[in-house]
Amino acid sequence: MKKLQLLLLFFILSSYASAQEKHAEPETLEPGAKAPDFNLKGIDGQMHSLSEYDDADVLAILFTCNHCPTAQAYEQRVIDLVNDYQDESFQLIGISSNAPDAISLSELGYTDLSDTYEEMKIRAEEMNYNFPYLYDGDDQAAALQYGPVATPHIFIFDKNRSLSYVGRLDASEKPGTANAEDARQAIDELLAGKEVSTPQTKTFGCSIKWGWKDEWVQKQLDAWAAEEVSIEPIGTEGIQQLIANDSDKLRLINVWATWCGPCVMEFPEFIEIDRMYRGRDFEFISISADKPDKQDKALAFLKKQEASNKNYIFNTDDKYALIEAIDPEWQGALPYTILVEPGGKIVYSQQGTIDPLEMKKAIVENQYIGRYY
Repeated sequence: MKKLQLLLLFFILSSYASAQEKHAEPETLEPGAKAPDFNLKGIDGQMHSLSEYDDADVLAILFTCNHCPTAQAYEQRVIDLVNDYQDESFQLIGISSNAPDAISLSELGYTDLSDTYEEMKIRAEEMNYNFPYLYDGDDQAAALQYGPVATPHIFIFDKNRSLSYVGRLDASEKPGTANAEDARQAIDELLAGKEVSTPQTKTFGCSIKWGWKDEWVQKQLDAWAAEEVSIEPIGTEGIQQLIANDSDKLRLINVWATWCGPCVMEFPEFIEIDRMYRGRDFEFISISADKPDKQDKALAFLKKQEASNKNYIFNTDDKYALIEAIDPEWQGALPYTILVEPGGKIVYSQQGTIDPLEMKKAIVENQYIGRYY
C-alpha cells in the first residue's frame, strides 16, 4: 500500500512538473543556434515552412502582430527594409504568435484590430505588406521554439541558417526617427560574407500573449461586470454641452432606444469599443430616446449590456428637440452615432448602424488617440 502511495505521489509530482515546464515561457534562441523548422498558415491561405526559403542567403524572421503599438510603429520600416533589399538574396518573414483568446479588450487601445488570422489579412492588405505574414496563434509552436519576448523581435539567419543576429530593429520606436539600423547592419554584414559585429541586442515592445496566460482576460471581464450601471435624465441644454465637448477627450455618442431593433443589436459593439479605448483620451456616452417613463426599462437593458459608461435618457417626449440638440444634420432615424473632438467638432456621423471596424479606425486614427505611444 505504501509503495502504491509513493508511486501515486511520484506521478502527481511528475505531472505537475511537466505542466509547469509546458507553461514556462521559452528561452530566446542564442546566436549560433540553428533555425527551427515551422509549418504555418500564411495570409495567402497556404502553408509555409522553413525550407521554402532555402534560396535566400539571409533569412529574417520577425515576430510581430497587429495590435501592439510598438509593432505598428515599426510597420513601415519593415516594409521599407524589404523593398530596399529586394535585389539582394534576402527574405523576411513575419510571424504573429499571439493567442487571440489571451488578449483583453483593454489591451487593444492603440489599434482597430486584434490578432486573429482574419484580422491579420485585413492589416496586411491595408498596409500592403510585401512579405509573408504567418499565423502561429493557435498552438504557438514557432514562438515556443524561437522564444520571442516582445513584438517586434527579429531573428536573422545566415545561409546555413545559423542565428547571426537577434533583437531589435533599431533603438528608436517613434516613426520617422530611425530606419531599422541594427537589423540593416546585420544583413549588410552577412551579405558581405562577414560575421555580424553585434549579434544580440535587447528588444522593446508588447509581450507575447501566451495562450496559457488567459486568466487576465477573465479577471478583466469580471471587473467590468461588477461596475455600476446607471442612467440619468438629460435635456437639450445638457445635450448641447455634451456636443460642445469642453473635455480633453474624443467623445463617441450613440442615440438609441429599447424599441429600436438595430439599436439593440449593435449596442454590444459600443460596449466593446468603450472597453478598448476607455483607457485613452476617449469616452463613450449613450443617450436613450425612450420616453422618460421608460427609464427603468432602458436601465434594465443597459445593465444587461454591462454598460458602465455614462448613460442618459432624454427628459421629454419632444423627439424633434432631441434631433436638433444632437445634430441639425440628423434626419431623425435611429440609431444615430457621432464622434466629437474636444471643442465640439463632429468628425464622424452615422444614421443607422455603424460599421464597427470603420468606427474603430476613425477613433484610433484620430489626432487625439493615435496608434503609437
